[in-house]
Amino acid sequence: MQGAQTTVDPGEIAKFEAMAAEWWDLEGKFKPLHMLNPTRLDYITRQIAAEFDRDLTDDKPFAGLRILDIGCGGGLLCEPMARLGADVVGADAAERNIPVAVVHAEQSGLEIDYRHTTAEDMAAAGEQFDIVLNMEVVEHVADPLSYLTACQQLLKPGGLHICSTINRNPKSFAMAIVGAEYVMRWLPKGTHEWNKFITPDELFDLMTQAGLNPVDRKGFKFDFLGWNWSISDTDMSVNYVTAALKPEV
Repeated sequence: MQGAQTTVDPGEIAKFEAMAAEWWDLEGKFKPLHMLNPTRLDYITRQIAAEFDRDLTDDKPFAGLRILDIGCGGGLLCEPMARLGADVVGADAAERNIPVAVVHAEQSGLEIDYRHTTAEDMAAAGEQFDIVLNMEVVEHVADPLSYLTACQQLLKPGGLHICSTINRNPKSFAMAIVGAEYVMRWLPKGTHEWNKFITPDELFDLMTQAGLNPVDRKGFKFDFLGWNWSISDTDMSVNYVTAALKPEV
């Protein structure tokens, strides 16, 4: 990948390259994402519907909207967005993820534009989107502010940026690293680095510096008794998600 200066961390990309073939294995290394995905989609679809005045009971409620999923992996978010009628671009800096995503989309009968590229290169090329999905990526980049600035540049004026990541505190270390990587073995050891986690206040500040207007934040809470995820208005202690808008002018 040549072109604009990149915030890609080669060590982080190598981790996901090694896991690429397992993206659609419900019991594989991406099992946590498959478990979380319905809750992520609930938040994403409701935010898009509210911002763009769409009725989620329509057959193709997102028709006419151009959506970028940056760090798309195997396409876990791209495919449902395409089914809802959006024009979807999935971009990932890990080259091995792209053919996995392409093949699965073809098998699913979906047209999705998958690209091995970076947010910075797409911004430099002048790409523009109504919505940028930036899920579980910012904690893996070398320079979060530069990366978020590129995401802001990729949005049309009035566009919606949805970003999820992991809080940085003792609980997140216990849950996201010790629990997920060492106890439950949901993820390979070393997938996350605690010092790269970002608190909600830090993320709001970074997004503001990047030229975005933060408008919402919620927690993704895991219930060990029910063995499921839910959206929380108050508990952002580990996983959380934010919504921000690019100013109209």
